[in-house]
Amino acid sequence: MVARWRCVLRDTGCTLASAGKAVTPMRTGPYKVRQKAVQQRLYGEGPELPPRLIHRGHLPWLHTYTTQLQTEGKSVNTQKSYMIGLRHLIETPLPGEDIITEFERDSMSVEQLLERIEPFNGRLDIWVNSMIDKSPSTVKARLAAANHLINWLGQKWPEHLVRPKSGKKLPRTLTSRELSLVKEAARFSEDPLANLVVTMILDTGLRVSELCDLELSNIDLDDHSAMVIDGKGGKDRLVLFTESTVASIQAWLPIREDRNPEKEHLLVTKTGRALQSRSVQRLMDKLADEAEIPRGRLTPHVLRHNFATGLLERGADLVSIQRLLGHASIATTRVYLEISDQTLREIYKRATSIDVDENIS
Repeated sequence: MVARWRCVLRDTGCTLASAGKAVTPMRTGPYKVRQKAVQQRLYGEGPELPPRLIHRGHLPWLHTYTTQLQTEGKSVNTQKSYMIGLRHLIETPLPGEDIITEFERDSMSVEQLLERIEPFNGRLDIWVNSMIDKSPSTVKARLAAANHLINWLGQKWPEHLVRPKSGKKLPRTLTSRELSLVKEAARFSEDPLANLVVTMILDTGLRVSELCDLELSNIDLDDHSAMVIDGKGGKDRLVLFTESTVASIQAWLPIREDRNPEKEHLLVTKTGRALQSRSVQRLMDKLADEAEIPRGRLTPHVLRHNFATGLLERGADLVSIQRLLGHASIATTRVYLEISDQTLREIYKRATSIDVDENIS
């Protein structure tokens, strides 16, 4: 026994005096730092799922991730926007890889997805480089989607992939003349939905998705109002009607009933189905043609911008406009101040040029 202790003491560098104390063996090799999971691939191992996803690693990623987006309150449009970029990322092949099919892409398990798009295998870089011809705003949106997915998978976003800075763009609005032409085209359109859609967006500031989802049970014509249920960000809000809006809705209701609507949506097609956002944009294109303005100038969102700037020019405060538009942050609403300032400069410029012309004459 003593001999064995002497061997241990000799090997550990301790003396007999310290034998009664705890012994910590001396390290003979270099100290190895334990690498983070995100960097394990560089050291011969693959990335690992976070604990919250381990028990779901065998499930199809598409359904699992979509459920996560819904849990976070992401709107349907945001989910669609995310998927456009993410599917392209997942399909992007590394050198020597075969191109995967749509079925293979969407049926991957969460574990297989992580192995395919883990941040340091080069796929992200190739995908980002493939967007060289895209606008900064498009690249920024797609990188945001990829960043969200990478974080959900418990990985770290590569520091060298930075979102591009997009120039500050003011919301587009129609001029007074263009707006008059659109209203006139809607009023005389053969489509009974045209006047109602244009009037409602201009008078309420509803998003096109909110307008299409609006149901009769959420409309109170006596109170001149409607409740938007589960709007952008999963929020409810009150929108107000003018007399013009109420009159347009009342004129539309008999036509709606003749179409035998399937559900309670206010806006329905000729077959009784709920009107979709794409149908509204096609309607905008027709009105643009009839008003003889470029199609790109007229969208439901442009009319929403006209609603906001109109309120501001008539003296409404930013907080009230924010609530009517359903903006989460007043910083989003504040951009309309710059539009009004720009409008003011144009009015001043026209006024001063008239004064100059009169003085010359």
